[in-house]
Amino acid sequence: MSPQQGVTPQRPASPQDQPVEQQPVVLSTNSPAALKVGTQQIIPKNLASEIKVTSKANSQNAETSKRVLKVRSMVESLSVPLVADAEEEAEGDLDSPGTLRRGLRSTSYRRAVVSGMDFNGSSTFKKKNRMSQPILKAVVEDKEKFSSLGRIKKKMLKGQGTFDGEENAVLYQNYKEKALDIDSDEESEPREQKSDEKIVFHYKPLRSTWSQLSVVKKNGLSEAISQEERKRQEAIFEVISSEHSYLLSLEILIRMFKNSRELSLTMTKTESHHLFSNITDVYEASKKFFKELEARHQNNIFIDDISDIVEKHTSSTFDPYVKYCTNEVYQQRTLQKLLATNPAFKEVLSRIESHEDCRNLPMISFLILPMQRVTRLPLLMDTICQKTPKNSPKYENCKQALKEVSKLVRLCNEGARKMERTEMMYTINSQLEFKIKPFPLVSSSRWLVKRGELTAYVEDTGLFSKRTSKQQVYFFLFNDVLIITKKKSEESYNVTDYSLRDQLVVQQCDNEDLTTSPVKNASTMLYSRQSSAAHLFRLAVLSNHAGEKVEMLLGAETQSDRARWITALGRDRDGQKTDRTTLTQVEIIRTYTAKQSDELSLQVADVVLVYQKVNDGWYEGERLRDGERGWFPMECAKEITCRATIDKNMERMGRLLGLETNV
Repeated sequence: MSPQQGVTPQRPASPQDQPVEQQPVVLSTNSPAALKVGTQQIIPKNLASEIKVTSKANSQNAETSKRVLKVRSMVESLSVPLVADAEEEAEGDLDSPGTLRRGLRSTSYRRAVVSGMDFNGSSTFKKKNRMSQPILKAVVEDKEKFSSLGRIKKKMLKGQGTFDGEENAVLYQNYKEKALDIDSDEESEPREQKSDEKIVFHYKPLRSTWSQLSVVKKNGLSEAISQEERKRQEAIFEVISSEHSYLLSLEILIRMFKNSRELSLTMTKTESHHLFSNITDVYEASKKFFKELEARHQNNIFIDDISDIVEKHTSSTFDPYVKYCTNEVYQQRTLQKLLATNPAFKEVLSRIESHEDCRNLPMISFLILPMQRVTRLPLLMDTICQKTPKNSPKYENCKQALKEVSKLVRLCNEGARKMERTEMMYTINSQLEFKIKPFPLVSSSRWLVKRGELTAYVEDTGLFSKRTSKQQVYFFLFNDVLIITKKKSEESYNVTDYSLRDQLVVQQCDNEDLTTSPVKNASTMLYSRQSSAAHLFRLAVLSNHAGEKVEMLLGAETQSDRARWITALGRDRDGQKTDRTTLTQVEIIRTYTAKQSDELSLQVADVVLVYQKVNDGWYEGERLRDGERGWFPMECAKEITCRATIDKNMERMGRLLGLETNV
C-alpha cells in the first residue's frame, strides 16, 4: 500500500498541550480486511506518530470493542517467531546478508501487537519498547513426542479450509516466499529500535505459515518434529500457499482486465491477443496444479512429499507457460504503444486499476506474473531439496522435480529470447544501408550482443603533414560478426566495414601507452581537445570485408563503457575458465531492469557472482539462479561476507545449474 493512502503523521504536541488522558493512535487503511471492521485500527503507540483526531472519532467509540477483538484474534493466531520486513533489512546492517531473501515478510506490526499491548490492563499502552525478537528455544526430540507424532499421523489430520479465509487473500504481487530464507527465524541478534523512532506501518494482509495453522498448533506438531523437518514442511507449504496467491492474481487479471468489455472496445483484436496471449490457458494449468497440491494438504497436514505432483505438472500441464513467455516482447511493445497513442485505452485502464479488487496495482504487475512464477518455482523446489536428508529417497525425487522445473524455465527463457532476438534482427537489418559488399545479416542463430557509439581516432595524411582527427562510429556487435557504421539518424546507418568476430583482437589502452599507438599524433590531439583520453582501447581487425588488416584506436565516454566494450569484443577469445568459488557474491537489494543488450535484469534477493568491478559504479556478474551474465549498477547490490552463506549459495547454484562447485 502506498504511503499516500495512509494517515499523514503530524508533529506531536508539546507535553504541556497534551491532556492527561492519552488519545488512541489509529492507522487508516483501505484494505478489505480493515474495512470489515472499520477504517481505523488500534496499533502500538511506539509504531506511530500521533495525529489530530477529528470529531468523527467520537462516533466510533461503539466500535472500539470490535476493533480490540479483531486485534486480539490476530494475536492469538501468531505464536511462532517472526522476521523483520524485507525493506527494513535491506537498509540495516546484517551479520550474514545474501541468502536468497525473497521470502521476508512484514511482521514488525504483528510482533509489536503481540508484545507491546496489554489487553488485560488499562487502556494505556506499554511505555517500554518491546520490539525485541522472541527467544528461540531448542527443540527437545524425545521419544514421547515422536510417538505422539505417530499417533497424529494415524489420525490423518486434515488442513480443512486453509485457503478459504479472507486472511489468506494475499495477491502474488505482495507475496514473498518465507521458505526461501527459512533460516531467518534464527537471528542471533534482534534489531533494536531507537526510543525516539516513530514509524507508521501500513496494514498488510496476514498470511499463515505451516507452523501457524490451527491444526498444527493444536496438536503440537511443530514441537514434535526436528527443526530441519519443520523447515521442510514450511517450504512444502510455501509452494502450495504461493500457488494459491498466484491463482488469485491470475483470476483478477482475467476477470477485471481481459474480460472487460469496456477495455476491449478501446483496442483491436490483434492488440488484445498480444496483450493477454493465452493467459486463460496459464490460469487453467495453475488451477489443476493447485487442486492436486491442495488435495494432498487436505488429506494430511503433515505432507510427506509433493515432488511427484510438481514433476508431473511441469512436464505436461505447464506447456502454456512457454507460449505465454514467448509472447512477452509483443506484450510489452503493444502495451507501450497503447499507453502512448490511445487515450481511451489509458483512461479505461486507469479506472479499472483503481477498482478495489485490483488493490490499486497496475495491469503490468498482473501481466508479468507468469514469468515471475515460473522463475521462482526452481528456487522453492531447491529449498525443499536443501531441507531433505540426502540419504532419503525423497531427496532424489525432489532433485528430479527440480530438474524438470529448471528445464521449463530454460524453455520459457529461450522462447522469450528467441522472439526478441528475431524481432531485433529484422529491425536492425531494415535500418542498415550497405555502402560496401552487402552482408546477409538475418539468421536464426544470430543475435545482438551490444550496440553503441564510439569515437575513432584516425590519422589523415595531407600533402605536407599528417594530422589526427576523430570520427564518430556506431558499432553493432552480434554473437558472430561486427558491423561498423556511421549513424545518419536514429533509424538509419551507413555500413562502412564489417568483420567476423573471431577476427577481432581487443586491448585496453592506458594513457602512458599512447606513444605506441598506431595513430602517431594521438597523444597531443587527445589531451589538447580534452576528449576521452582516459577511456581508450585498441581494436585490431585481422581481416575485414575486403580481407585487409585494420587497426583502430577507439574512445568510450565512461570507464564502464570501455570495460563493457572490451568484454563484449573479446569474450570469445577468453578461453580460461574462472573458478566460481573464488568470486565475490552480492545480493540484489533493488530491482533493476536491463536497458541495453549486455545488461542483466535483476529481482530483489537475487544473488550474483561478480566477475568485474568498474570504479564508476558497475559490476559484471552471473545470476545464480539461471547462469545469465551481464552488467548492472553497484547501487543495486550488497556484498555478501558470511562464508557459510557463500558456500550455501554455491551449493544452490550447483543444484540449479548442475555445475561442479567444489564446495
